[in-house]
Amino acid sequence: MKRNRVRVIGGAWRSRVITFSAQQALRPTPDRVRETLFNWLGQDVSGLRCLDLFAGSGALGFEAASRGAKQVLMVERERAACEALDANRKALDAAQVQVVRADALHFLRGGGGVYDVVFLDPPFADDIWATLFDALPPWLAPGARVYCESAEALDAPAGWEIFKQGRAGQVHFQLLKRIAHDHQGCLPRNL
Repeated sequence: MKRNRVRVIGGAWRSRVITFSAQQALRPTPDRVRETLFNWLGQDVSGLRCLDLFAGSGALGFEAASRGAKQVLMVERERAACEALDANRKALDAAQVQVVRADALHFLRGGGGVYDVVFLDPPFADDIWATLFDALPPWLAPGARVYCESAEALDAPAGWEIFKQGRAGQVHFQLLKRIAHDHQGCLPRNL
């Protein structure tokens, strides 16, 4: 498949192709990794609210919407990527998907919703994991899961635990959750 195309692998839009700008240095989550992730999440994410920070190609967010997510908010800072996300949203008639053009860290500093699943796939060169984990708790519903994709395996920060983890080639991926007895999840929303 061409570099600027990725197919949805499950759900209502299975085998549908989403496209993104060839000029963008995007790294869509590979099919095998997406399949593993959604196996971990139980395949069907019906009724869940998902936040796709660093949306890029939209592979994770559209996969979640295809599998029944109630709401998918995609946050992406690059204009061309946002335009492609919005075009794919319209082509799929994905009313549950919203695209917001913003820097992920700036977005997290604002007010917003509470999510059951958060996808984190920042550019591998960025070293922002500690900042992300500090900013996320007010955005998480009880029992929320946070998916992380990185060039190297992450250590769970204080207040978090690794629920599942894997590796595919140069990609490390993990599903994390907040530790239930940790009170950091009760921080005020105005970080």
